[in-house]
Amino acid sequence: MRGASSAPTGRIPVALALPAAAGLTFLVLPLVGLLTRTPWSDLPARLAAPGVLDALRLSLGTATAATVVSVILGVPLAWLLARSSFPGRRVVRALVTLPLVLPPVVGGVALLLVFGRRGLLGGWLENAFGVTVPFSTTAVVLAEAFVAMPFLVISVEGALRAADARYEEAAATLGATPWTAFRRITLPLVLPGLAAGTVLCWARALGEFGATITFAGNFPGRTQTMPLAVYLALESDPAAAIVLSLLLLVVSVAILAGLRERWMSVP
Repeated sequence: MRGASSAPTGRIPVALALPAAAGLTFLVLPLVGLLTRTPWSDLPARLAAPGVLDALRLSLGTATAATVVSVILGVPLAWLLARSSFPGRRVVRALVTLPLVLPPVVGGVALLLVFGRRGLLGGWLENAFGVTVPFSTTAVVLAEAFVAMPFLVISVEGALRAADARYEEAAATLGATPWTAFRRITLPLVLPGLAAGTVLCWARALGEFGATITFAGNFPGRTQTMPLAVYLALESDPAAAIVLSLLLLVVSVAILAGLRERWMSVP
């Protein structure tokens, strides 16, 4: 028997409708302001400007690289949290989700203290391999992965918890190795959650600002991503800042539209 319908069945109380309308206006009005102030007449020329294209290419490349790093490291971590029981699991989960609430600039300082020349690993990397991480494109990728990976881990962990573990147990009784069961059984089951988490991770990496400017700096063509370019252009060329903001808005809307069914579906 199907559950009760979740479709609206009555009028919205005025006591709820008024603050709801005010909240919607508060969220939408800044976007309207951005659209109304966009220089539509010379938009193509501004989009083709070298600084905009460089920031766009760097943002897309680093966000994609950060997402790949997050998938490689985050999927096993999500599996560990969802399928394993070990002492301190709650502490590990709290540490994994910490970047969600940690101010990004604090994350940038923390990364600098680890990978800087006098950091926990930075000095060793420079002495052993001649690699200097801060204020490089690699630093951008690391900063974006640091703040974006929790989105992927949470999505995949939730998908793993919702998946029926009996399929994996049945595969194990038939002689499948843990890796084979994960690759042939678990991964297909959680693929929608993995896809959603990957997209959210990529979107968060694309919009990262605080950790990036602290750990990687703001060097055009090397570390200046689109959010950093918006910040810089706002001081000297507000129209360019509006154009870059519009690009980020379009990407965000496209991502939300793609994930709408996943977020709004009702069992």
